[in-house]
Amino acid sequence: MKTNDTEKKIEITRRDFVKGATMTASGLLLGSLPLSSSAYAAGSDMIKVALVGCGGRGTGAAFNALAAGSDIKLVAMADVFENRLEESYSRLFQRFGDSEQLDVPEDHKFIGFDGYKKATDLADVVLLVTPPGFCPRHYKYAVEKGKHVFMEKPVATDAPGVRTVLESGKIARGKKLNVVVGLQRRYQNNYREILRRIHNREIGDIVSGQVYWNQGELWMRERKPEYSELEYQMRNWYYFNWLCGDHILEQHVHQIDVANWFLGQYPEKAQGMGGREVRRGKEYGQIFDHHFVEFTYPGGAVIASQCRQIPGCFMRVAEEFQGTRGVLSIDGSNNAIIRDRNQNVRFEHDGLEDPNPYQQEIDELFESIRRGHVIDNTDYGAKSTLAGVMGRMATYTGQMIDWDAALHSQDKLVPDHIDWDIEPPVLPDENGYYPIPIPGQTPVL
Repeated sequence: MKTNDTEKKIEITRRDFVKGATMTASGLLLGSLPLSSSAYAAGSDMIKVALVGCGGRGTGAAFNALAAGSDIKLVAMADVFENRLEESYSRLFQRFGDSEQLDVPEDHKFIGFDGYKKATDLADVVLLVTPPGFCPRHYKYAVEKGKHVFMEKPVATDAPGVRTVLESGKIARGKKLNVVVGLQRRYQNNYREILRRIHNREIGDIVSGQVYWNQGELWMRERKPEYSELEYQMRNWYYFNWLCGDHILEQHVHQIDVANWFLGQYPEKAQGMGGREVRRGKEYGQIFDHHFVEFTYPGGAVIASQCRQIPGCFMRVAEEFQGTRGVLSIDGSNNAIIRDRNQNVRFEHDGLEDPNPYQQEIDELFESIRRGHVIDNTDYGAKSTLAGVMGRMATYTGQMIDWDAALHSQDKLVPDHIDWDIEPPVLPDENGYYPIPIPGQTPVL
């Protein structure tokens, strides 16, 4: 699909992207802002929150928000599916039903593709936790309305979406809005401690690394006779690229982001391979079940990235890096270890008492709002999303993909307008199979 004229005018170079790559762990910009810049409405000491996207992760984000302080109130919810919204509300009611913090009357529950606008309008802070294909338009609207934002990763499924998020981020900074992106490892104690030690040169210069998200299969929802094609894809959003972006982006973006963060750079090129080894059925939509990518960085470091969703195989979710003076291993279970080149342990972090990073990122968002500070995660959220898109381009095409080509890609996966009357942007053939990328045949995106 073609992009609009505004997108064509956006010219963002690698130099623009690399700026700020070594910001503080959470992207915190400490500034003295007037009280009116905080989320508090005039005459109120409560921060009003809207939830957009009421699936499992959205419900979890709402729990985290309400746990971040008694001065936080959920006032609106939105989802395209009524049953999902009601299930989410029921779970929240079990915990917060007797509290003033859950204040979502029936007329503040919005169903449909435009419900996010109505929910956003009622709040000071909006939690954007939908399939990532919707994030650019939802974020753009929230920023236009002057709302503080938490948005889950990744923040887009294609380069036009990334460019939209970057442009919205510029406006958010101008309005001094807080924006936290759900790359929660940046809020996790073991990762922050390792970053500090990297900056202290305890492993020297990073020259290589390996990042992993290898696991078994995920959920899949069976097609029902009453589903339209669009509803089927929406309910199985993980398996369609316009909604999900494939698991190298939707899931493995965490590890790719850690590599970008620790190196203080973004990859200049990527090449790799992938496919559908065991997950070949029509019910699995378009996505691969494994990817392997080599990301090469401007300083010469090469990061080997692998992600797999195949049962019965070696499983690992972690990162390792090799430096000129030592090596490190770290994972999302709060563990971390640094060894010298002779494999002697120089530092170990067990993290048994560390806070939950999902809670920590939300806590820091609301604390920043209360204090009149600004957290801005937009740039690294968008850049690491683009790195994931770039890796997908490499595995789908079998070609070497460079950063600028990925950034300026005109391949637009998400329609400009979505309602229940449209056909989804990808359709099955007469046998019910969806088009699958074929390396060596799929054109460069």
